[in-house]
Amino acid sequence: MLKLGGSVVTDKERPETLDGPALERSAAAVASALAEGALEDGLVIVHGGGSFGHHHASEHGVTTTEGTDEIGAVTDIHGAMETLNRFVLSRLHEQDVPAVPVHPFSTAYRDEAGTLHLPTGQIDAMLEAGFVPVLYGDIVATAESGATIISGDELVTHLARALGADRVGLCSTVPGVLDEDGAVVDRITSFEDVDAILGESEATDVTGGMAGKVRTLLELEAPASIFGLESIDSFLAGDAVGTSIE
Repeated sequence: MLKLGGSVVTDKERPETLDGPALERSAAAVASALAEGALEDGLVIVHGGGSFGHHHASEHGVTTTEGTDEIGAVTDIHGAMETLNRFVLSRLHEQDVPAVPVHPFSTAYRDEAGTLHLPTGQIDAMLEAGFVPVLYGDIVATAESGATIISGDELVTHLARALGADRVGLCSTVPGVLDEDGAVVDRITSFEDVDAILGESEATDVTGGMAGKVRTLLELEAPASIFGLESIDSFLAGDAVGTSIE
């Protein structure tokens, strides 16, 4: 399972603006890995919202816990993410990657307790047929709250468990989890390994909630890693890259 961070594939400083070279680089890496037979068990891609979904969610005050029942807010956020998803799919198709969309707004929901429900039978069938399912952070119907945001990271962890992923990679704008000197932490086996770094360093803010990512990935049975775009080919080839989280 590969997560393409929103800050990787978009220019977060400009609303609804792609980072075209980074997206093309990512698509080329996926195509190369498929051609070389490195993804025999299939690949699921999730991408973040970057300057598309986050811009509209912020404008309307919608978060993972604060919902909305305003149709304008829902269509703005979902519409922006559909647009970004089409861009991602088009770049993958240009590289002959058999990518197909899976829209969380149409398939997922949260119940009264906030628990996410997302059936994965259709994704299993897509993988069996040789497709590459592509999901994304989105807005989802939520009991008693209208609609709330589901992040790409939450989708990754839910899908990794449900599908039995054997490897999980988060492609970020940083080469991994960084220590106080800016060096990459090679391996994390417990949050205590990096608590002081992520709890006190300014890097926590600029990495988009790195502490939350690490906590979530530590809960997975599958080995995971956080790495930069320069390492995406190596990750897809099965190599250890960036920060390994076990």
